[in-house]
Amino acid sequence: MSQPENTAQPENTIQPAANGLSIILFAGGFDRVHYALVMASAAAATNRPVTLFFTGRALRALVQENEPGVLGWHDLDPADDGSTPVARDRYFATHGLASFEELLGACVALGATVMACEMGIRALGLPSGVSLRPDVPVKTGGVVTFLNEAPKGGAMLFV
Repeated sequence: MSQPENTAQPENTIQPAANGLSIILFAGGFDRVHYALVMASAAAATNRPVTLFFTGRALRALVQENEPGVLGWHDLDPADDGSTPVARDRYFATHGLASFEELLGACVALGATVMACEMGIRALGLPSGVSLRPDVPVKTGGVVTFLNEAPKGGAMLFV
């Protein structure tokens, strides 16, 4: 007589639907947004579905500035050490740490979903039809859209 096949999965196995990461980027401090990109790119690199929802002051990171060479993240709030975002990013780059552009580029290349909150755009006082970065595929939507698109059962962080 044959034994029934055991189809139960070990308790420590991560199920595909439960291994995603959703990050709500609200705070506009450079270090907070930078580290959220660290987390997102690492999760995407390990084949986890990732959703980044930019709102509040963090939305500055996605704004397309009119001045050549100036990116929206340059207007994020100062880093935790009081330095400007550009100075802090330069420090990271010269010390072997990923720069803001490298991390954001990795998130895009690895298929992370990037969303901009419609309400956040209005609350920040950005003009209607504000240009977002053309090199980042950004979906606009509200909280309901974000919650519907966030990986079900995955971790959700508020930064």
